[in-house]
Amino acid sequence: MPAKTIPIQQLRNIGLIAHIDAGKTTTTERFLYYAGRTHQLGSVDSGTTVTDWMDQERERGITIVDAAVTAFWNEYQINLIDTPGHIDFTAEVQRALRVLDGAVVVFDASQGVEPQSETVWRQADRYRVPRLCFINKMDRLGADFQHAVDTIHERLGANPVTLQVPLGIESEFEGVIDLITLRAIRWRDELGADREFDEIPDSHIESARSQRAAMIERIAEQDDEMLTFWLEGGEVTGEQLKAAIRRATLSNSIVPVLCGSSLRNKGVQPLLDAVVDYLPSPLDVGEVTGNHPEQDKTVICPPDADAHLSALIFKTVTDPYAGRLCYVRIYAGTLKTGAGILNPRHGRPQRVGRLERMYAEHREDIDQIQAGDIAALLGLKAARTGDTLCDPHHPLLLESIDFPDPVIRITVTPMTAQDNEKISEALHHLAEDDPTFRADTDEDTGETILSGMGELHLEVLLERLKREQGVNVRTGKPKVAYKETISRKVKNAEGRFIRQTGGHGQYGHVILDLVPTEPGEGLLIENRISAGAIPKEFIPAVEAGIREAANSGIIDGYPVTDIQVTLVDGSSHTTDSNPLAFKIAAGMALRAGLEQGKGVFLEPVVRCEVITPEENLGDVLGQLTGRRAEIEEVIDRPGQMKAIRNQVPLSEMFGYATQLRSATHGRGTFTMELDHFAPVPVEIMQRLGFNP
Repeated sequence: MPAKTIPIQQLRNIGLIAHIDAGKTTTTERFLYYAGRTHQLGSVDSGTTVTDWMDQERERGITIVDAAVTAFWNEYQINLIDTPGHIDFTAEVQRALRVLDGAVVVFDASQGVEPQSETVWRQADRYRVPRLCFINKMDRLGADFQHAVDTIHERLGANPVTLQVPLGIESEFEGVIDLITLRAIRWRDELGADREFDEIPDSHIESARSQRAAMIERIAEQDDEMLTFWLEGGEVTGEQLKAAIRRATLSNSIVPVLCGSSLRNKGVQPLLDAVVDYLPSPLDVGEVTGNHPEQDKTVICPPDADAHLSALIFKTVTDPYAGRLCYVRIYAGTLKTGAGILNPRHGRPQRVGRLERMYAEHREDIDQIQAGDIAALLGLKAARTGDTLCDPHHPLLLESIDFPDPVIRITVTPMTAQDNEKISEALHHLAEDDPTFRADTDEDTGETILSGMGELHLEVLLERLKREQGVNVRTGKPKVAYKETISRKVKNAEGRFIRQTGGHGQYGHVILDLVPTEPGEGLLIENRISAGAIPKEFIPAVEAGIREAANSGIIDGYPVTDIQVTLVDGSSHTTDSNPLAFKIAAGMALRAGLEQGKGVFLEPVVRCEVITPEENLGDVLGQLTGRRAEIEEVIDRPGQMKAIRNQVPLSEMFGYATQLRSATHGRGTFTMELDHFAPVPVEIMQRLGFNP
């Protein structure tokens, strides 16, 4: 079917991001209903949501994968991505933010900013994504609008500006007061389809006027045009205010705040209006830049349908019926069905099969998509997340997407011979779809090792392995995915590979210096070869050998990180030297250096927040201390609850959920996210069976 062409300034690419259980998916369902995309209200509890379409999502009541949906509101096209809130699926949020122009951050009115809220906020900061805040669940017991706004300022360092205030709270919540128009908005029908605009009640009018004046002052501090008008004492109109709010939001100098209750169908239409009024179009975001894959030059990609094609694959999915499905964001040009395109990563020209407008797991065929839009392609082989698609005659590479390393792993064994035959291909499909999941084989035992971002992440993947791929496995106990590094400098670690076999032999000789670096710096390689001791054509092979050897350390086979490896010397043979010999010699030199460097484990340390009733605080603190936690602060939470913010080794958190439930009679909860890797203490190394 021909695509409905929307002017690029009327496109909005937005994501809903938040802490788990803040109400993102319910808000998305209301967006779709009021935009006329669905004809009944989906519910997370009853498993009838559009964007939580996987069986596991509906059973667990959580979002696991990004879901892309297109809807229309007031002649504007909104490409909306509902992202997961659980930290185990943070990669889904990361790749969505990479291609989105704006975001709606949803907060629970009774909790304010929660740990995962901070994580997704920092990710949005990284990509400089303009945001709106929606304080949801205003009808909930303990809802406190002002407290939630204060936490946005205090914990996120943001500049929140309230455009609405609630009309009543908790069970008395009936609507909002719009500070721009100074009108009350109520929703009296059960489905919330009809907004009623009323006069503000007398009991609220003075407070509303005062808050409107404070709002205008906050905006004027960030917008010169509004400041000039405000200082002159003019009466600010609604249109002037909206224009100033839009300018300040796009520059990330303010974050507009709205409120409502998605579950009770109150406050969602004004949020849709705000998405259109204040979040950027692709035209506002402007041009992006890429690099020519072979020449040292920058390529400009303007948001123009007539420019040369540049697009980024931000997600791939293996569909059991349709095959490989690639979600793409078009930055420049037009992508048409049947067109020839280039994937510069592997340099092979390809042809676009089908183009589809996504509607969660449903799809609509379209003929083309233009600059600024998001859609999906079918039929691209060998494509993966982060790949660029471009015009074959005008190649470029866009910035790819980086993902965190896995922190937990388990061993799996196929249940039957039939499962054994299918497991390799099944794991390959899952790893292609999820960049934070890895499947390796232990060379000593032959066991398959799966690595992921957390227990829930691996649990979901194993369930997908069973349901989608038809493979049943037995699993071992989850273990922490450590890393290895060295604790002291090493000079002149030598690797020499010599083999004589009749005719030409093999000769490679490499000398390395190793130095431990600051945490988080990874593996750094520097070439300081002088006087051509190793011919320059063999240097790439040396680097490849170092990287390959670093994938498996010498203590227990974990990846090596946080070291500076410097190539200082070596030698070559005029006839026997070749790239393979130098690759092997470099690996030998690195392993020799690791042996001399007094290797240590690095363990993942998580930033954890535990919510406990006040009366159980002492017991919970004692439990955490016994798990090697460093307590940072204890914060008051509504309802006589306490939040304990701490850092704790991930290895100590297995089984903690059961212990916490027992200590708090089922009322305690906790969340955690990876913060950094730190050296494992000597006594813990010894407990693990290693002598450091």
